[in-house]
Amino acid sequence: MMRNAEWNLGRRERQIMDVVYKLGRASVAQVQSELPNPPSYSAVRAMLGFLEDKGYLKHEQDGLKYIYAPTTDRNKARTSALQHLVKTFFAGSVADAAAALVDLPDSGLSPTEREQLVHAIEQARREGR
Repeated sequence: MMRNAEWNLGRRERQIMDVVYKLGRASVAQVQSELPNPPSYSAVRAMLGFLEDKGYLKHEQDGLKYIYAPTTDRNKARTSALQHLVKTFFAGSVADAAAALVDLPDSGLSPTEREQLVHAIEQARREGR
């Protein structure tokens, strides 16, 4: 199982993890078919192996092929990645990170989404977070 600080992936690694999370379990060919501008089968197989070595994926054998699955659920991975992002780019300030997200030119937050944010902040305040 991975520790929070280890969720530091390159662009292609994130794409591969997105595919595996989306499919739940995936073979090399399935991952390759879902990637934008996919690299060769051998390159995808190697990247899946690296992700397994790093602890992000595990595999089981199905006949002659390996089927890969994440080692942690998507919500835990998302939380860990966000913690890393906030620590790395916003000096640990959740408020600065949230403000940056809201200020994105193409954030397109609807009134309902803005209201959800307000409620989430109020809930955190009530819970002392």
